[in-house]
Amino acid sequence: MDMGKMHRKAVESLYSGICTVYEHRKVKDAGTKLTGFEDILVLENQPCRLSFERINAAVQGESAAGVSQAIKLFLSPEIVIKPGSEITVTQNGITADYTSSGVPAVYQSHQEIILELEERRA
Repeated sequence: MDMGKMHRKAVESLYSGICTVYEHRKVKDAGTKLTGFEDILVLENQPCRLSFERINAAVQGESAAGVSQAIKLFLSPEIVIKPGSEITVTQNGITADYTSSGVPAVYQSHQEIILELEERRA
């Protein structure tokens, strides 16, 4: 086994979650001929891993530093997830909804996608 395959196998052995991906697409209603938007399922039960990183950021003009969190999704490099996709991740018994916030960083062994916590629509 070459080093690339070994590295990929090692990374994927850390996947402890699964994700489901939806894309917000235009859909034309056959009966009314009206076009609207729907969330379309594009991927289901894909092994993945969430990573959380605490970021300390000093905000100019304030005496206390703010704290925020970066959320990364790790998954296989051949999976295509478009920016703006809605992603539901279950890891360690906890399920949360996120939005893909940009273009993934794709490597030989995996890809990393920055996520934002999804705010539920009313």
